[in-house]
Amino acid sequence: MRIGMFTDTYIPQINGVATSVSLLKKTLEDLGHEVFVFTTTDPDAKELQEEHVYRVPSAPIFTERRLGVFYHPGLVREIRRLKLDLIHTHTEFSLGIFGRNLAGDLELPLVHTYHTIYEDYTHFVAKGQQMNRVARGAARALTRSFCNVADAVVVPTNKVKDLLMDYGVVSDLNVVPTGIDLTRFQTEDNGKAWRQATRAELGLDEDCFVLVNIGRVSAEKNIQEIILILASWLPHRPEVRFAVVGDGAYRKQLEELVRVHHIEDRVIFAGSRPFEQIAAYYYLGDVFVSASQSETQGLTYVEALAAGLPVIARKDRCLEGVVQEGVNGLVYRNEQEAMAYLDKLYKDPELVRTMGAEARKSTEKFSSVHFGNSILEVYKMAMNASEGIQQSLTQRLSRELAEQVSKDQQTRLAEEKDTRSTEPGR
Repeated sequence: MRIGMFTDTYIPQINGVATSVSLLKKTLEDLGHEVFVFTTTDPDAKELQEEHVYRVPSAPIFTERRLGVFYHPGLVREIRRLKLDLIHTHTEFSLGIFGRNLAGDLELPLVHTYHTIYEDYTHFVAKGQQMNRVARGAARALTRSFCNVADAVVVPTNKVKDLLMDYGVVSDLNVVPTGIDLTRFQTEDNGKAWRQATRAELGLDEDCFVLVNIGRVSAEKNIQEIILILASWLPHRPEVRFAVVGDGAYRKQLEELVRVHHIEDRVIFAGSRPFEQIAAYYYLGDVFVSASQSETQGLTYVEALAAGLPVIARKDRCLEGVVQEGVNGLVYRNEQEAMAYLDKLYKDPELVRTMGAEARKSTEKFSSVHFGNSILEVYKMAMNASEGIQQSLTQRLSRELAEQVSKDQQTRLAEEKDTRSTEPGR
């Protein structure tokens, strides 16, 4: 199969969508398919020479995000030459619109993956409660109109499936949890060397009990809640540290929050790290913590579990099937529960080790091969659906043509009859 993927974000950018698309491309290629990625230019991608990746001119928006051109004539000619079997979009914006329009022009099946709950991001562009309500409504309308064009839509969790149904999406919705490359987290020494190296880099002693959060640093990730909880919990626990690995627009506000609560020496903002090194930074922690409720799936939770870290997270439906309470992690509902769970793991190193072992086991269902095969099943359904639509359209057009020909014939016969009846002598 020859598959075209359209995305506004791709490696070396570090975020869930870029990681997911990159992994899917590699997995499908390993399974014998040809995958062509159409994405935005990126100044950090100059050294990358990945085969079958096409980049269109783009400009940055909202700091790390980029918006590409909506139409590129030269690339359209190239795509026609590639003779794709299917188009898979991963964004509702520039490259997504480009891919959707091409699917229509080339009469190709269209699959769309819904990665981002835009309602959780409208505060960036709409200031004030009234404007934010309008923006949230617009986000729902955009999502509904885009998804309803697709032959099949992929969502990572039932949480997102239910959300899209509430939006009024009627396209075929398929729950396929995004996979991860488990081999990235597998080392001969079980990550001990990575742990030593990353801790040394950040100035953390081996005896420190380290809480870690990895990902984009933005308001909707709710890292501020973790900091406020720690401000109450950290006193009398001098060996505890909180490491935030990642960067983003909200970092300055979080650094100020840390200063206000006088815990600067306990919270480390490590900044972003290259994609290929991210796995090592999970190993610097003892426990992965997150308060985000804006995730469609939360790949960082799965990655943390793959690295053998128990998870403490705020309750959210995206955790269903990921965090098994009391087995590989703990889910809190309020500040008191969060501090109780932190204490539970902090005071019981054996429980941390046991949960860590269970964490690794629990990620086997998120293997990249399982992910790739599940997506291929969606492709087959979309192709069958598209073929059925084309056949129905052809049949309808044939019927309409036959009916029009019949009407033309009847009209012509009637006209001939009228002509004969008006001839002299008749």
